[in-house]
Amino acid sequence: MSKSFIRSSSIVSAMTFISRILGLIRDFVIARLFGANELTDAFLVAFRIPNFFRRLFAEGAFSQAFLPILAETKANESDKEVQLVINHITTKLLSILMIITLIAVVIAPLVIFLFAWGFYFKSDTTQFNLASDMLRITFPYLLLISLTALSGSILNTYDNFTIPAFTPVLLNISLILCAIFLSKHVSTPIMALAWGVLIGGISQLAFQIPFLRKIKKLPKLQFGHHKALTTLKKRMLPALFGVSVSQINLLVDTMIASTLISGSVSWLYYSDRLLELPLALIGIALATVALAKLSNYHALKDTENFVKTINKALVIAIIFGFPACLGLTLLSKELIITLFQYGEFEINSAIKTSYSLQAYGSGLMAFIAIKIFAPIFLSRGDTKTPVKAGVAAMVSNIVLNLILVQYFGHIGLAVATSISALLNASILYYYLIKQSIFKFDTALYKMLFKVIFAVIIMSVYILFFDSNIDPYYDSSILERSRFLVKSIVISGFIYFLSLYLFGVRLKQL
Repeated sequence: MSKSFIRSSSIVSAMTFISRILGLIRDFVIARLFGANELTDAFLVAFRIPNFFRRLFAEGAFSQAFLPILAETKANESDKEVQLVINHITTKLLSILMIITLIAVVIAPLVIFLFAWGFYFKSDTTQFNLASDMLRITFPYLLLISLTALSGSILNTYDNFTIPAFTPVLLNISLILCAIFLSKHVSTPIMALAWGVLIGGISQLAFQIPFLRKIKKLPKLQFGHHKALTTLKKRMLPALFGVSVSQINLLVDTMIASTLISGSVSWLYYSDRLLELPLALIGIALATVALAKLSNYHALKDTENFVKTINKALVIAIIFGFPACLGLTLLSKELIITLFQYGEFEINSAIKTSYSLQAYGSGLMAFIAIKIFAPIFLSRGDTKTPVKAGVAAMVSNIVLNLILVQYFGHIGLAVATSISALLNASILYYYLIKQSIFKFDTALYKMLFKVIFAVIIMSVYILFFDSNIDPYYDSSILERSRFLVKSIVISGFIYFLSLYLFGVRLKQL
């Protein structure tokens, strides 16, 4: 089990790493060409809205409700029944998303008003109108990426984690190419990014089709009713809220940020993008594999491997998550200046972004814990428990947003998101213990203490020997990169050497 889990997680992490590096290049290109202003704010809102629904209908509630159903059918039913489940669920998903997409395209200005009302009340309507026009182009991405996620869930069930994990690379390539080349041929250059989103969605879906054909699980239209649809509906409706709380919180941040000074949406976006790198490599990669493995073990009633899988995921998350958390927080200015402070992206925007990155980064371990804890309940068909945690987290986020934004602006929004994530993770763990599903054992606590001491040693080095930001300001990208890589490499060496001295052997994992 351990070798299979780590191998699958490593594959997902490797593919995700490639995607995220290209994502950083994408954001570098966008920041350099377009900066952080009212126009980039408009695009980011138009992109975030379909991305929000994507979390519900794609990687979020749908996938996490669909995959256990498919795993159960695969374990207990015939191959023909598996295909029927795939066909019926795909047809229903396609039908619903086509209706939602058509409505959103028609009423795009109203959608923008609902999700970023601050744009509407500004004296200049250019930003609001631009966001509405771009949403009509970007919203169909929801339909395309949801079908892509469904395809990825099917491939994951059949132990193909590489292709679904690589697929996001295509969106980043599309956006990079459109930003550089297509922007020169449209009247409003930033509109090219909207077309890049749509083109990326088409390429992502098309890329998965040959691999579905290979395992003979390509979905076909099949209308009518199937019992799997009832099960999916029962599990998905509460999960629509429960597993997407972090995205709802980010959307609330965007709504409030749209009422702040121009650039606030962009500052939060770029800091969130850096948060997403370790979160994807650690939390999302582990969650993707864990959900598939846990669903299979639960279907087979294999309790021993079910618990071992959770332990293994948490050990990996602790070892790699804590240093990433401290790195984002202590090296925030260095990261933002090195990656984004060029061309139209001014130093003021870099500093503002680094502050929100510190706030987001401090909550990284809570975000990772949610990614691991939520699939444990979902693999057992329990979508209600994540909802309970999600309700408390969302309410706390909204309350904290309204309070902190008055004193700290966009930074307060990021702080509120991290605090609500910590509350969410704590409640999920409480229910894991209460329902006698899982709790930390002595070995896990020992590992946690060793990691914390190693992180403290690493932090001492950064704070007292590598905290001079001045060389970054007037340096070239190569010099900045050299400074940053040196800091990361030395910090990482100190951290892992400390772990080694404390008796942790990574090979044993």
